[in-house]
Amino acid sequence: MHTLLFFTFLLAVIKWGDWKNWRDYYPTFLFFLVGDLLYQYLLYNKSMWLFQPSFDRSYLPNHTVISLIKMIIRYWATTLIFLGRLPQNKSRRIFWIGLWVLIYFGIEVIAFEAGMITHHNGWNLLWSFYLDIVIFVVLSIHYKNPPLAWFLSLLNLIFLWNVFGLTIDILK
Repeated sequence: MHTLLFFTFLLAVIKWGDWKNWRDYYPTFLFFLVGDLLYQYLLYNKSMWLFQPSFDRSYLPNHTVISLIKMIIRYWATTLIFLGRLPQNKSRRIFWIGLWVLIYFGIEVIAFEAGMITHHNGWNLLWSFYLDIVIFVVLSIHYKNPPLAWFLSLLNLIFLWNVFGLTIDILK
């Protein structure tokens, strides 16, 4: 099932991605990627969610492989489409962000119901919805104002760290 999702994002970025301006979006893609890598590293011993293999387990055998492929394909596609078509008009921008939040949240709901992702340590679909909002708001900010996006991400990290009662001793 993960394979179908990856191919869907590949087809979408081929059709709707702003390839002409990919260099402009590359820093935001790296920001997106680093955020997930930081989560994977910091919460290695206390994951909030884990991807589960499905019919494609022969080449997507575990959470780590699925996550890395997701970061490369899905995040690159998302960045090229999301930023490439991000409206300048405020109300349209809010709608565009909301649409992407619903796309990502819809994918998570389907994946959760299909057993492709499991939640742990107090994480649930409502937290995923919250995180999707944060992701797309912060991505739209990062594109124009990277320092502000990093600051907001740090605040969000501290907020979630405290909400979930995480401590330094969970780190390797």
